[in-house]
Order: sequence, then structure tokens, then C-alpha cells
Amino acid sequence: MWFFVRDPVRDFPFELSPEPAEGSPPGPWALHRGRKKATGSPVSIFVYDVKPGAEEQTQVAKAAFKRLKTLRHPNILAYIDGLETDKCLHVVTEAVTPLGLYLKTQAEAGASKELELSWGLHQIVKALSFLVNDCSLIHNNVCMAAVFVDRAGEWKLGGLDYMYSAQGNGGAPPHKGIPELEQYDPPELADSSGRAVREKWSADMWRLGCLIWEVFNGPLPRATALRNPGKIPKSLVPHYCELVGANPKVRPNPARFLQNCRAPGGFMNNRFVETNLFLEEIQIKEPAEKQKFFQELSKSLDSFPEDFCRHKVLPQLLTAFEFGSAGAVVLTPLFKVGKFLSAEEYQQKIIPVVVKMFSSTDRAMRIRLLQQMEQFIQYLDEPTVNTQIFPHVVHGFLDTNPAIREQTVKSMLLLAPKLNETNLNVELMKHFARLQAKDEQGPIRCNTTVCLGKIGSYLSASTRHRVLTSAFSRATKDPFAPSRVAGVLGFAATHNLYSMNDCAHKILPVLCGLTVDPEKSVRDQAFKAIRSFLSKLESVSEDPTQLAEVEKDVHAASSPGMGGAAASWAGWAVTGVSSFTSKLIRTHPTAAPGEPNISQRPTPEGLPAPAPTPVPPTPVTPGHWEAQEEDKDTAEDSSATDRWDDEDWGSLEQEAESVLARQDNWSTGSQASRVGQTSNPDHKSPESDWSSWEAEGSWEQGWQEPNPQEPPPEGTQLASEYNWGGSEPSDKGDPFADLLARREPRPDSWGDDNWDGLETESRQVKAELARKKREERRREMEAKRAEKKAAKGPMKLGTRKLD
Repeated sequence: MWFFVRDPVRDFPFELSPEPAEGSPPGPWALHRGRKKATGSPVSIFVYDVKPGAEEQTQVAKAAFKRLKTLRHPNILAYIDGLETDKCLHVVTEAVTPLGLYLKTQAEAGASKELELSWGLHQIVKALSFLVNDCSLIHNNVCMAAVFVDRAGEWKLGGLDYMYSAQGNGGAPPHKGIPELEQYDPPELADSSGRAVREKWSADMWRLGCLIWEVFNGPLPRATALRNPGKIPKSLVPHYCELVGANPKVRPNPARFLQNCRAPGGFMNNRFVETNLFLEEIQIKEPAEKQKFFQELSKSLDSFPEDFCRHKVLPQLLTAFEFGSAGAVVLTPLFKVGKFLSAEEYQQKIIPVVVKMFSSTDRAMRIRLLQQMEQFIQYLDEPTVNTQIFPHVVHGFLDTNPAIREQTVKSMLLLAPKLNETNLNVELMKHFARLQAKDEQGPIRCNTTVCLGKIGSYLSASTRHRVLTSAFSRATKDPFAPSRVAGVLGFAATHNLYSMNDCAHKILPVLCGLTVDPEKSVRDQAFKAIRSFLSKLESVSEDPTQLAEVEKDVHAASSPGMGGAAASWAGWAVTGVSSFTSKLIRTHPTAAPGEPNISQRPTPEGLPAPAPTPVPPTPVTPGHWEAQEEDKDTAEDSSATDRWDDEDWGSLEQEAESVLARQDNWSTGSQASRVGQTSNPDHKSPESDWSSWEAEGSWEQGWQEPNPQEPPPEGTQLASEYNWGGSEPSDKGDPFADLLARREPRPDSWGDDNWDGLETESRQVKAELARKKREERRREMEAKRAEKKAAKGPMKLGTRKLD
């Protein structure tokens, strides 16, 4: 009869490498790398082979097995599983690296820092304090070989083979018999008389001093080398000297040693140690403390080790968002740590959290997600964008907060390449049409025009034909001057998407109307665009065979490559007005934000390029909103004239004053933002020819042309001072200087009143009507009282009024 005998080693749920790992510590245990068979997760496996005639060493190994299995502490090597047979002992722990090998690798990479060493030593001292003060155990083997480091850079105390009880009820300390380990024994152990007075922690604190010396100076050659601190930091030297003093009585308790090193100016009193201590107790911290911690964490992450950020900070950030109330404050450190992750790790850990955040109703979280979308957009696939993110993002177009609307528009530059046909050509265009037609904020209307010009190449051919010409034509009639400039530049950036027939019959008539615009910057851009389109028409007229080549992109399918000419035109729509967002959050929702700053863009083929002209910003009224974010990085990158945060902010009702300087090139016009020209036109547009969103406004219904009766802005360069190409400056007056005074109102104009005075006059009329009503009411009440008095007659003194 045959019996089946199970092999416990074969059934062990872990696999180990055939050879010991590099840097395996001296002693009876051999360290192997391994993995769990079920999941493949890495582990470390300590293997002890039972040898004949080594019964004492085997008993020590079994005692260490038992100690490690029963002792649980964050700073002691974590036991996972074990196997005990007649031939071997297997102890499975978390994946770790011997400290000696870890420090050598860090030194070769030039990544070893005092911050990391201070926290590592803090952990070992804390483990010793736990053993001595809480468990009354003497480790008896503190040295470099007994310390291990996990993947997060956390130091763990191992080597529990020679541990014994401090109360003396476990017998004499085990005999090591290994010279490499006995050199760390304190000098008083060599005194056989036993007359030396010492504390129970004295021997382990001596060995701690040896460990500190080796961490900073390398392997300890002999005990006398401890007299020279070497590379030990000066802030740690006084405490180190207490550890290696000849008198064991004066060696401090581990808890006292930690207290001394954590004192002001101490070696362990730094931001890295404080961050780790907070993370260890984060579950019991108050919500306000957590908020403050996460707000300050982002500033410190750059100086923290990468492994620490990935394996310790990141899990806490994810937990704080998933189960806590941290909210938007975790976003900045979360995306900062995300830079250390691989694409696969980012997909697994960050993207699910980001998708969930987009469904949040917290405005602060939504605006920060939109502002930092550039950091994670490359990790989002198209199905996720169209089904889980875009439906939530489009709600921002309808938000009452102008900052949310502005950031939502800018985010479309990143989302457009990933949107499907319906979301891009129908849903998004519906919202853009409404924003450009009805939004009360001039800069948002301007940003919508800019964004449309940049994503035009992604639209389908039929959508481009319906939308682009009508949208940019409407922008050229916007009362907000930068919107008119953006409309002209939009035509220029998408010049390759129009047929020659559209150029001649639709675009040039619109541009020609801008040659008499009150703003010189608009006129300059219009003239340059006109020359460009005329040159294209002339070249086709001279050689009709070029028509197919010139119109090759008109009916082409949407393609990212077609947007090369407009790849970075008016780049301020992404980064140039980030300080505008933070300012806008402080202002009243109906207040106008500052004008955007139109940055440089590549020159389309065959078109000249102008030099940018910065304009100082105009003041804005500060309101009651609290600031929710400050984009300092962008503000620093922008020029001094574009730094809105450094400027004064006045009243929205004041008339805007700006300097529109001469520009030499139409394709990179730089129109700085102005505030105070915001308008909220009441559009009574006819039915749109867009069947899917007539109710939302239409690109086909153009802006009515404004007719403000106001003098040219102060500092505007007169046409007589502008060199129109001649060799001598003109002595004639500026033909546009009195343009506004000479213009006659048209039936479809906005009226003759000053735009900035409309609201003031309306309030005055209402106040006058209210005053007249009060006066009439007062007269009526007096008349009624007089009638009653006349009907009843005067009352006599001393009589009672019966009625």
C-alpha cells in the first residue's frame, strides 16, 4: 500500500530565490528574495538550515522565530508567515533590504541625505524604547546587520536571535560566537567581576552609538575608532558621545535620547521627521489639523526621498480623500507625488481618484482639477473622458462663478483631442455658442473665441464650415476690444480651413469693417489679416492650378496635425490669465474679469509675424469672494506687465484706460487684459440656422456693433504718428481720432450712450422713480388724514374718543 506524503516546503505559498540576496547579514540566517505565489507580491525570506551538532544555534534560531512572530511594532521587522521543519526554518517578512547595502546604493546614486538618516535613526531608537521600556527586553544585537529598510525607506529593527529578558528570568544572555557581532559589545561586559553599575538599556545604547558611527562613517574597524566622531553631524555629536561613554550609568534611556535629539536645533528636529510623525498619527488628528498639514505638504515634497513619497505619502493622500474630508487640498500634493509614478501605477492609483473627484460639487476641488488637468490628461483614455469626465466638466459652462466658467473653457484645449464626434461637434459647440453670445464677462467671451480657434482643426468639416466663420465674425463685433482682436486672429490661425469663395465673400467684408475700429490694435490686426487673405486670393488668381493645394484642408477630416499653425496662438488662454482666475474669485460674480493677454503663436504659412505689445492691466473692484487658489508659478513666468496680482484693483464702474501700443505682426499679437469694459448685451437674435441649439444662441447671429461716445483711450498712438510705410512720418491728423464723434447711429447699433454709463443712468432713473412714488404716497396719506379730521371736527380737551 502506498501513502502520499505532503512536502511542506513544496506546499509553502511562497517562492524564494535559489541564492541568498546581496548584502545578506552575517549570522546563521540567510536572506533570500521571494514572492507570494498567489499574487506575485515581493517578500523577503530568512532561511536557517538545521545542521548536525549545532543544537545550541538551532535553539537560538527557533527562539528568534518565536520572538519575531509575537512582537508587533511599526519599527520592528513585520512577520508575514513561517515554516518550521526538521531540516530548515523559513521566516517570511515584508520585502526589505539590508541597511548596509541600502546606504551603499544611496551613496553611489548621490541620494543619501541627513533628513532620511535622521528619520531612520529615529525609528531604530523608537523600537529600542519599545523593547526596553514596554517589553523589558534587551535586544543584545543592535548593529548594521540587524537593521533593514523597506521600499518606502523605513528602517526596521531585526536580528532578534540574541534577545533576552531584562528581568533576568530567562537565564543568561545567549552566546553569539560570531566575531563580527561581538565587536559591538560594550566594554563593561568584559569585566567578569560584575561590579560595574549599569542600567538595563546601557548595553543596547552603546551598540546604538556603534550603529550611528557606522551609518555616517562606514564599517567599524575596531572599538577605539568610536573616539573620533568623523562625519557625524555636529548637532548629533553631543548625544552620540553620551552613548559611547565609558560609564554605563550615564548612557540615556532610548526615550530620553529621542527627547534630546528632538529639542530645538537637534538632529531629529526637522520637517521630514515632523511629517512622518504626523502621518503615523493622522487617523487621530482633527480635520483642521489635516487640512493645514496637506496645504503645507506640497512645499516640502521636493526635498523628500522619492520612495518615501510614493509608498508612504501617496497612500495617505488617497486614504484622506477616500475616507476623510480633506477635499481639494490633497490635489496639489497628489499630482506632485504622481510625477514619481510609472504610467501603469498612475492608471491604477491616481486616475480612479481623479475620475471620482470630477463628480464632486465642491467648487474649490473642481477649479483645481481644471487648473491642473495638464498634469494627468495624458493618462486619461478617450472612453473615460467621454463617459465619466466630460459630462461633469460641461456643468462648469453654466456655473454662476466666472472663474469656473473661465477654467472650463481653457480645459477644452486639453480635452478636445479626446472627445468623440457628438461631444465635440454638438455638445461643446452648443456651450461655446451660448458663452460667446450671452456671457456677461468679456474675457470669457474672448477666451471662448481663442479656444475655438485652437480646437478648430479637431472639428468635423461640416462643423467647421458652419461654425468658424460665424463665430469669428461675431467676435469682431464684440464690445470688448480683446474679443475683436481674438476674432481677427482666429481668422488668421484657421486661414487654411476656408475656401477662396468664403475668404472673398464672408471673411474680407468682416475684416474691412474693422479697418475703422475705434481701437488701433484692432485696426492694425485687421490690416495685416486683410493683406494676408488678399495675397492668397491674388496667388490663386494668378495661378488657378494652386486652388486645390490651397483648399486641401477645407474638406479634410478632423486631424490634430491640421492645427499646427494654431498650436500655440493666443496661448494665454491656457496659462496667461491664471492670476486673473484667482483675482476673479475675489470679485463679485457679475464683475468683469481682467482682459486676457494674447501671447505669441506660430506664424501661418505665408503670413508675417508681429512683435508682442504688453499692456498694463486696468483696475477691478474687489468683492466679497474668498480666494480659493493662487497660481504663483504662472504669475512668475508672465511678464511684469501681465502680473495682475501686483497691480491695483479699482472700481468696475470706472472707465477703463489702457495703452494699446503698435504691433508689427498680426500672427502673434499680444493684447494684455483690461478690466472695466465688460458688457452684458441683451441679445434679441433671430432664429439660428443651427437646428440643435437654437435656444442656446447661435454663431450666425452676430454681435451688434457698439457705438460708444467716448474719446480714444489715453496714450493711444495717433494714425498721424504711425509710419504707414512711407519714409517720412505723416504730418496729417489721425483720420480715426474723431471717428466716434462722426459715426452716425445705425438701426441695429447698441445706441449712443456710453457703455460704462448705462448702468449708472439706469440706477439714477430707478432712484428718481422711487423718490417720486414716495412723495406721491406721502401726499396721499396727508390728504386722507385731513379728510378724517375735517369730517369729525376738533376734539375737546378732557373728552374720550369713543370710536
